[in-house]
Amino acid sequence: MSFYIKSLFVAVPIFMFLIALEALVAKKRGLVVNRQADVITSLSSGLTKMIRDGIRYGFAIIGYSWLVKNLTVFHIENTWIAVIIAFLVQDFTGYCTHRLKHRVNILWNRHVIHHSSEDFNLACALRQSISNAINFSTIFMIPAALLGVPVKIFIILGPIHFFFQFWYHTQLIGKMGVFEYFLVTPSHHRVHHAINPEYIDKNYGQILIIWDKLFGTFQAETENVKPVYGTLKPVRTWNPVVINFKHFWQLLKDAWHAESYFDKIRIWFMPTGWRPIDVKEKFPLLELTNPAKQSKYNTNNSRSLFAYAWAQLVITHLLLLHLLIIFSSHSNTMNYLYAVVLLLSVFSFTSMLDHSNYSFIAELLKLILVFVLLFIQNFSWYGLQGIPVYLLITYIIFSLVLTFYFQKNEKSNKIVNPSPV
Repeated sequence: MSFYIKSLFVAVPIFMFLIALEALVAKKRGLVVNRQADVITSLSSGLTKMIRDGIRYGFAIIGYSWLVKNLTVFHIENTWIAVIIAFLVQDFTGYCTHRLKHRVNILWNRHVIHHSSEDFNLACALRQSISNAINFSTIFMIPAALLGVPVKIFIILGPIHFFFQFWYHTQLIGKMGVFEYFLVTPSHHRVHHAINPEYIDKNYGQILIIWDKLFGTFQAETENVKPVYGTLKPVRTWNPVVINFKHFWQLLKDAWHAESYFDKIRIWFMPTGWRPIDVKEKFPLLELTNPAKQSKYNTNNSRSLFAYAWAQLVITHLLLLHLLIIFSSHSNTMNYLYAVVLLLSVFSFTSMLDHSNYSFIAELLKLILVFVLLFIQNFSWYGLQGIPVYLLITYIIFSLVLTFYFQKNEKSNKIVNPSPV
């Protein structure tokens, strides 16, 4: 089990505690920073990220170990100097890749999930991509490779650097005095998540804000401009799997409809949001031109449906924990199929919050796949036998029945959609 996966067992409980603490503090202050469906989507997105990382899906264009082996011209002997250099390189790499994800059409698909929430809270920090199968960030780490910074430092530093980006996704902490000069603070990151014209595409820094100040992408939060969160093209769904590929699907459709072959190619590499003129005229998209008039996406869900979604979220997390523990004991194919079961579960209960008919279809596919896997394993479940298997079968059947029930009995889907203004 990798250091990153092991660190999840420590980080995730801490994140859950802090999310609950933020909700309690906000309630005590009389502030509304969470909505149930939005929080479930955020936690579900974090779950899908862990599923993807757990099965090690994706590859790097260039591995850092290859760079060290082939490019090193000088070996740093002092460990602490190597760690400091590694941190600076890691953070600068994060700034560069983050900026590219915001500025290039195809790369925005890897990041839109993180900005899809129309709220801003600690939970939305967990909205992480599962569509970034190709890792190109290593090319920005060449300076560290030239200096021979060991791979093992990045193996440990990487998860720590990533997890440290969690805390500043909150509205409850104001400006932080001297720290505003060199660290990314909640104030800085509120600006980054805002879609106000004054704020959009600013503050790409991950730990250090100095990169933004050096390269002209810094913007301070001002008292007279309250941040409005979300995306200019609202995603209008609680389903994190759909959100992960929504922008890619739109690019694919636009490329198909474009009359010019040049447009079909360049659309992928143009600035984020660019569309061919003919496609824009024939197939207009809902887009906010005045964020101040934003109307947040909402659905009319009952308490029992929310209880069902929370229960599904917990059960799916427990099944993921099991997958991570037994991962090395089974083939990649079997692990991937287990991951598909979990992704179908997330797709199903989050689609139910949208009142989507796809929810039942996903649940039915999940049931079929589970029974196929049980049959393949002689009615054991990845090493589990007896009562745990009976409980799994009971869960799968009840899950399908309750999905059918909610799909038939929930009130009509009352959605508040942002309108182009």
